[in-house]
Amino acid sequence: MSEKKQILKSASIISLVTFASRILGYVRDQRITLLLGTTLSADSFVLAYRIPNLFRRLIGDGTFSATFIPVFTTYMRDRTTDELWQFANRFFWTVALVLAVVVLFGVIFSPHVIHTFTSPQDKVEGWDEAIALNRIIFPYLFFLGLAAIGIGILNSFHYFALPSATSVLLNVVIIIFSTAAVWPYFRTPATSLAVGVLVGGALQFLMLVPQLVRRGMRFDFGLSFTHPGIRDVARVLFPRFFGLGISQINFFVDTYFANSVLMPRGSLTALYVADRVMELMLGGYAIAVATAILPIMSHQAAANNYEGLKKTLTFAVRIVAYITVPAAIGLMTLREPIIRMLFQHGQFVAESTRLTARPLLYYAIGLPALACVKLIVPAFYSANDTKTPVIVALISFFLNIFLNIVFLQFFFKRFQNGGPALATALATLFDFLILFAVFRLRYGPLGSLAILRSIGKISVCSLIMGAGCLVANHYANYTLNSAFFIQLVVFIAMILGATLVYIGLTWLFKCPEIEEVYGIAMRRPGAAEGLAGS
Repeated sequence: MSEKKQILKSASIISLVTFASRILGYVRDQRITLLLGTTLSADSFVLAYRIPNLFRRLIGDGTFSATFIPVFTTYMRDRTTDELWQFANRFFWTVALVLAVVVLFGVIFSPHVIHTFTSPQDKVEGWDEAIALNRIIFPYLFFLGLAAIGIGILNSFHYFALPSATSVLLNVVIIIFSTAAVWPYFRTPATSLAVGVLVGGALQFLMLVPQLVRRGMRFDFGLSFTHPGIRDVARVLFPRFFGLGISQINFFVDTYFANSVLMPRGSLTALYVADRVMELMLGGYAIAVATAILPIMSHQAAANNYEGLKKTLTFAVRIVAYITVPAAIGLMTLREPIIRMLFQHGQFVAESTRLTARPLLYYAIGLPALACVKLIVPAFYSANDTKTPVIVALISFFLNIFLNIVFLQFFFKRFQNGGPALATALATLFDFLILFAVFRLRYGPLGSLAILRSIGKISVCSLIMGAGCLVANHYANYTLNSAFFIQLVVFIAMILGATLVYIGLTWLFKCPEIEEVYGIAMRRPGAAEGLAGS
C-alpha cells in the first residue's frame, strides 16, 4: 500500500505542477498562433523548434530518466556517497562536452538539419527563415541536456516538484518574449520567440542548481568516457531513447509528410497545435504517473521483487486508462469547439481551426496507447530487457512510415492533413499491444482480466459522456457569433459537465479505480487489499 500511496502522492504533485505548465503552455501556444497564425513564418518556427522540442518532450516524458535513474539508484544503494557523487559529476561534465559538440555542428550545418525534415520537392524560399531560427534555438539543447541530468538526480531522491516546474519557467519566458513589450525589438516575432526558447532553456538548468548542491553535488570538473557508470548509461542510452521515445520520434516522421507538396500550407503548424491540445486536455497525469513509478520499479527490480513490479505496472495502467480514455473521447467529440475557443484569435482564423481539428481527431485515437507505452517500456528496462522495446519500436517506426505513404498516396482525399496523425496513432497502438503481450508471455500474468474489465467499464462510461458532449455541442452552436465571454462560459460549462458526468458514471458502474484512489487517500484497508490483488 505504501508504494501505491507514494505513486499517487508523487503523481499528484507532478500532475499539479504539470497542469500549471500545460495552462501556461496553452498561453504560450496561443501567443505563438496569435502572432504567426498558420503562415509560412509559423511553419518555419515550428520546424526549427521541432528538434529541441523532441528532446524536451523525451526528457519531460521520462525517457532520459528511464536511462539514468536505474544506474544512479544502483549507485545510491551499493556505493559510498563519494562514489555516488563522483559518478554524477563525471557524467555531468562528460555529457556537457558531448552536447557542446553536437550544438556546434547543429548550428554550422543548420541548412542540412532543416532540409532533412522537408520534402525534396518543397523548394520554398521561406525555409531560409527556418534555418536562421534553428541557429538561434539549437543551443537550447545544451541547457536542456544538463537540466535532464539534474532532473534525473532529484527524481532519484523522490523530489519531483521543482524538476516538474522547469517547463513552467520555460513557458513563462517564451510568453514574455511574445509580448508587444519585447518582440518589436527583434527582426520578426518568430525571432523573438526563438530567443525566448534559448533564454528559457538556460534558466531551466540554473533553477535546479541550488537543490542539486543541497543534496551533495559539487560540480567538480572531470571528464571520463571509461567510468563504469557512464558506460552503463551510454550502453543503453540510444536503445532506451528509441524504445520509450518512439511516439516522439514518430512526430518527426509526421513533420516530413506534413511538409509534402500535397498538404495545404499551415499543415505543420496545425499538426503542432493539435498535439499541444492533446497534451493540454490530458493534463499531464499519465506522464506524472509514469515519472512517479520509474524510481519505484527501479528499486523493485534492484531488489529482485518482480511480483511487486508487475503489480505496480498493472495498477499504473488501470489508473492511466481511467484518465486517458475519457480524455480521448472528449477530444474527438469536442475538437472544433476546443480549438476554436483556445486558439482562434489574431492570425489563427476559422480555416486554421478546421485545418487543426482534423489531425486532433486522429491523434486522440492513440492517446491511451501513447500514455501506456510510457509505463510498460520502463518495466522492460527494469527487468534488464533493452532489446525487446527497441525491436518493437523499430517495427512501429517503419509501420508509421508505411501508413503515412499509404494515406498520402491513396487516401489523401479522405484523411488530408490528418493522415500523419492517424499513422502515428495506429503505430503507437501497435507498439503498446505488442509490448504488453510480450511482457505477459515472458514475465507472467499481469492481471489482464482486471485491466480488460476496467477498460470495458471506462469505455462505456466515456462513450456515454461523449454522446452527451455531442448533444451539448449541438445546442451550443449559437455561441459561434456570441461574445467571447459567453463562448468561454459555455465552453467551461461543457467541460465541467462532461467531467462530472464521467465521474458519476464510473461511480455508478463501480469502476475500481475511483474507489482505489479515494481509498488510498483516506487510508482505507480495503483499498490496499484491492491493490494487492491487482
